[in-house]
Amino acid sequence: MLKTALAGLRAHTLRLLLTSLAITLGVGFIAGTFVLNDTIQAGFSQRVTADADKVDVAVLPKERDGVLPEKVLERVRALAGVTEAQGLIRDPAPLLGKDGRAVGGSPTTAVSIVPGPLDRTSIVSGAGPGTDDQAAVLDKNTAKSQGLRLGDTITVLDRKQARHEFRLVGLLDPGVDQELSFTGAVGFTSATAQRMTGAKGYREIDVAGSAPGLKQAVAAAVGGAYEVKTGAELADDLAASAGLSMRTLTIGLLLFGAVAMMVAALVIYNTFTILVAQRTREMALLRCIGATRGQVFGSIVLESFAVGLLASALGLLAGYGLAVLALTLLAAFDAPMPTDAAVALTPSTIGIGLAVGLAVTLFAALLPARAATRVPPVAALRAQPEEQDFRTGLLRWLFAGLFLLAGAGTTAFGVAKLPPGEPSTLFVVMAGGALVFLAVLILGPVLVKPLSALVGWIPAKLFGVPGRLALDNSARNPRRAATTTVALTIGVTLMTLISVLSASTRLTVWNKLDEQFPVDYMLAGQVRETGVPRSVAEKLRGRPELASVLQIRETPGKVGERRFDIGTYHGPLTSEVASGSMAGLADGQVALLDYAASALGVKVGDTVTVRTQRAGAVPLKVVAVLVGTNSALPALTVAERPFDTYYDRVPDSRVMINIRDGVAAEQARRVVNAAIAAYPTVQMSSSTEVRGQFDETLDMLLMIVTGLLGLAILISLLGIANTLSLSVHERTRESALLRALGLTRPQLRRMLSVEALVLGLIGALVGVALGAVFGWAAVRAMLPGAVFSAPVGQIVLFVVLSGLAGVLAAVVPARRAARASIVGSLATG
Repeated sequence: MLKTALAGLRAHTLRLLLTSLAITLGVGFIAGTFVLNDTIQAGFSQRVTADADKVDVAVLPKERDGVLPEKVLERVRALAGVTEAQGLIRDPAPLLGKDGRAVGGSPTTAVSIVPGPLDRTSIVSGAGPGTDDQAAVLDKNTAKSQGLRLGDTITVLDRKQARHEFRLVGLLDPGVDQELSFTGAVGFTSATAQRMTGAKGYREIDVAGSAPGLKQAVAAAVGGAYEVKTGAELADDLAASAGLSMRTLTIGLLLFGAVAMMVAALVIYNTFTILVAQRTREMALLRCIGATRGQVFGSIVLESFAVGLLASALGLLAGYGLAVLALTLLAAFDAPMPTDAAVALTPSTIGIGLAVGLAVTLFAALLPARAATRVPPVAALRAQPEEQDFRTGLLRWLFAGLFLLAGAGTTAFGVAKLPPGEPSTLFVVMAGGALVFLAVLILGPVLVKPLSALVGWIPAKLFGVPGRLALDNSARNPRRAATTTVALTIGVTLMTLISVLSASTRLTVWNKLDEQFPVDYMLAGQVRETGVPRSVAEKLRGRPELASVLQIRETPGKVGERRFDIGTYHGPLTSEVASGSMAGLADGQVALLDYAASALGVKVGDTVTVRTQRAGAVPLKVVAVLVGTNSALPALTVAERPFDTYYDRVPDSRVMINIRDGVAAEQARRVVNAAIAAYPTVQMSSSTEVRGQFDETLDMLLMIVTGLLGLAILISLLGIANTLSLSVHERTRESALLRALGLTRPQLRRMLSVEALVLGLIGALVGVALGAVFGWAAVRAMLPGAVFSAPVGQIVLFVVLSGLAGVLAAVVPARRAARASIVGSLATG
């Protein structure tokens, strides 16, 4: 039987090629993800370890925004065995671009660069500032984006917004530091960094020393209010923090890999099912000459094992290539990830790739192998294998109904009863979608005949006899047609779901922006503490070009043990009220956003006590609860006059401006720009710009997801091509008989192409229906007040492309069938 199985593999090499390719693509994607993750994690570890090797002990504040005072550094330096101790400063210091405005959406982070053995800064060009207080270094990404070179003069603002000029002497690599990669970094000597930022202490103290028990000695000196770590422990924490985003990315990529493997499993199952059906006489003959059922079963499993092993090995090589390509692209786009580590297939990646490929292949082949054991020996006497009639059966309807009811009920419960925006709500809706998909999967063979009649009606009319024959063939074996199209259905379902999700999210956010931010321009400070000077709004309020100016001020406050932003406003305001009224907001009253009211457990008429800066604990009566979704107001809003008695003169956090009707946007923009010209950290944005940034981000995410799902679509098309190829081989005599009766070669090719077109359209239509319904359910679960939007153009494109892809998949099988000899094919028995 072993020789027979191997001979069967050699005889059916071409038939199994597409099946192997499906597994190769799936395993390649998963293996490539692991290789990419391993390489970048190794790069993180190499960089972090190289930096941490310079530190023997590190002292850190326990709170994230805490600082270490100078006296702590003095205590550490006084310890015996400490050869060096340096405090590190890390605080905002806005860098000005060549246009005189602050760079980026967040202020550049100023870091102190310490001289000597504890210097952990990676200077990639030029040199560090050394002891020169007039020198500075920039991170390489900011320097590149701003067109700055070594020797240029850069301008940085201190904590009082005064301008200071420095000579650019070096470029640094932020490495694995995600915060510096986001904000950008400007490096100074310690004295200059302290002067520029006004830092009250250090964010970290690094210690070098060789005395035994140094960590314990430092911990005893600084006291229990601070955290003390060894260099190795610091390296582990930094690597874990830096690798967190990569692990999240890995999980996301593996989810797409799982979809690809699921589709590949369906392709394999369909392929082996048809192969077993085609080899009925062969199996029966083996039974006649003494082969047992176990031996027949084993031969099919052996074939699947060989296919799975070979395809998985090729998939590992493909994954290695994908990882190398991904790292090359990351390096080309200056991604903030280490891409210079050695790329390698680790034993764990090899083991996982082979195990996944083999497990999926063997599992998918088990049912066809079991069916092969049921072939009776008498089947060897038949001239042509009989096609089994499909019967729906009571159990199929029962299970499909149960899954359908459970899925629809779960989805309806998640959408109607659970709060939108919570992760649990989305999980419930996803579970409901999975149950409904199982119901559709069970009912697939039942749906094939009516759907083929629907989508094949026009092709049957257009293509005459070949079209009618193709329509009959597409529904002739419902079980095979269903398993052929379900792979494509999965891909189109996910593509449609993502499209509906994207379009609905876009429209919902646009509507919320129009409702909550009906403004033309918004001013905000790059640094929250400096905000927007009140004089800016006062100057703009008198301009004839502007219709309205709204000022919003806010500052951190405390209600009991909870922290919320408390603020006020000046100017015309429209806010959606859930209960109570904002009219005539007076001294001793407060309006709360709904999430703050829920967190505090209060309603209109209750009293909350706010701890303020100047007035101490102030009791405030709740007179309104506002809808918090996209609200411009802070969590707690009080009247303007009492707010100024509670806190020192707080600058405006945001200023919202509307243009007067009939005034050109360019003219109004010049007025606003003139008002903020003296304040480089005040940034202006318009609703159009905000919408454009959101659209750009959403489009980029959609493009990435579409590309990843494209792998599943490709595998499903391989499945259609494989099924058609096997089906053509199975119907060799039938095709020859049609040719003998007068069907021409072009008509035969047309018949097979139309059959593939119908199968592709069936999978696409089911996928579109499922994707649209559950895309909408997902939007409702994610966003309160969601607005449904279906991108009709994209969805029609998915359907058209699915049909065209089916036709392309039929080109080679149809060509082979048309070239076959009529006499030779009729003699095949």
